[in-house]
Amino acid sequence: MDQQTLLTRRASMIAAGRTAGVMALSEMALSGMATASENDSTRTLPDVPGKLAVAWRRREKKAQDVRVVEETVQWNASETAIIICDMWADHPCKLAAMRVSRMAPRMNEVVSLARDHGVAIIHAPSSGMKHYEDTPYRQRMKSARPALPPVPIQSWCYHNSEHEGPWPIVDDIKRGEAKVTGCDDPVGLPHVPTDRHQHPEIQIIGYDGISDNGQEIFNFLEQEGRCNIVLMGVHTNMCVLGRPFGIRQQKYLGKNVVLCRDLTDALYDPRDKPFVSHARGVELVIEHIETYWCPSIEGVSLTRVVPRTSGPVAS
Repeated sequence: MDQQTLLTRRASMIAAGRTAGVMALSEMALSGMATASENDSTRTLPDVPGKLAVAWRRREKKAQDVRVVEETVQWNASETAIIICDMWADHPCKLAAMRVSRMAPRMNEVVSLARDHGVAIIHAPSSGMKHYEDTPYRQRMKSARPALPPVPIQSWCYHNSEHEGPWPIVDDIKRGEAKVTGCDDPVGLPHVPTDRHQHPEIQIIGYDGISDNGQEIFNFLEQEGRCNIVLMGVHTNMCVLGRPFGIRQQKYLGKNVVLCRDLTDALYDPRDKPFVSHARGVELVIEHIETYWCPSIEGVSLTRVVPRTSGPVAS
């Protein structure tokens, strides 16, 4: 990219960010941007063969009808990354914290097997970066080569009424002294402060990275050639969709993103509309995402590769 083109793109991106009221890119992120051809030579993770058979589910909406479509596509493991969103060691909503603890061992198993096949793992326990600043996993993300995103990276991606339909649940009500909305604890208590370490059942190891910064994560994904992005963690109706590394932002960036539907949860209280069980409330959010944002998968798709795609075959 020549200097004039870079300057033109820089000006247009900053102007777009101001117009949209979103985070403007920092000078660090805007200097020395990587091009696609440069990315091939800047990978730091092993580029290994192997294809994942990703069985996804999406929904096609036509007028008042919604059709469920199930397909299996193949992804190169070396072009795939998992982002683990906000799987904290504790949470101010204690039933939510219980469900995270229930989910964490299964998530760790899926992530461990995916890692073995060459999938990149990014841990994103938001607001918990202070616990990891001196680790190689944090440094790996901070040192990734700066890359220019095609659209501004927002500090939060809110409900997009031009793109998606009405929200399927009520999740903006606080009860008692609760610090979060959508909490289904019988009595709302403040429960502060809460531990923002990642849940101890989820291992951070090897070539993993740690970041809650949208630009850092984009830099890393571009540097490592990762175009297929899996979001898992909590909470689907809030952080998984809205964070600067979440589903909406990944779609805006043009990534091929999916939600891992069996490794997620929502903040929803059955005392609120549509007055269904917590489990059904989570399903309603997943169905909304499948209709308006991206397909969903189950974690098992990430645990094995298609036979004979991972390298030399023994004679």
